[in-house]
Order: sequence, then structure tokens, then C-alpha cells
Amino acid sequence: MGGRFLTIKASKGWAVKKEGATRISSIHSSQSDAWAEARRLARGSDGDAVLKGTDGYIRARNAYGKDPFSPKG
Repeated sequence: MGGRFLTIKASKGWAVKKEGATRISSIHSSQSDAWAEARRLARGSDGDAVLKGTDGYIRARNAYGKDPFSPKG
């Protein structure tokens, strides 16, 4: 499964959008609400949640699911 869920600034608030999708998943009035929804969707799909600021730069990233490069020991 997986996928990357982006929290981005939208014209009417903050949006959650799956990377590569043409449509926005949801719109929220606050960045924190949108970020919580992106993390929830990412957890449910063993994907990633990415928070972008108003400048478009990544502010935070959370990865869920199996880590293919976890250290041994």
C-alpha cells in the first residue's frame, strides 16, 4: 500500500492531498487539523505524512510502516 500524504496551503485553508492524485482529499481551517488528518491517513496505509509550510518547504515528515533499512542488533 503506502503513499505520501501532503499537507499544503490551499486557497481556502489547508489541504491534505495524496501525492500524485489530481484531487484534494480534504480541506481544513487550520494547519494542525490538516496535519493530523495526513498523519492518520499515512498510518492507515503504512505511508508517509509530509507537512509543507506556506513557502512550500518541508517542515516535518513522519513515516509509518515497515522500515526496509532498519539497523540490525
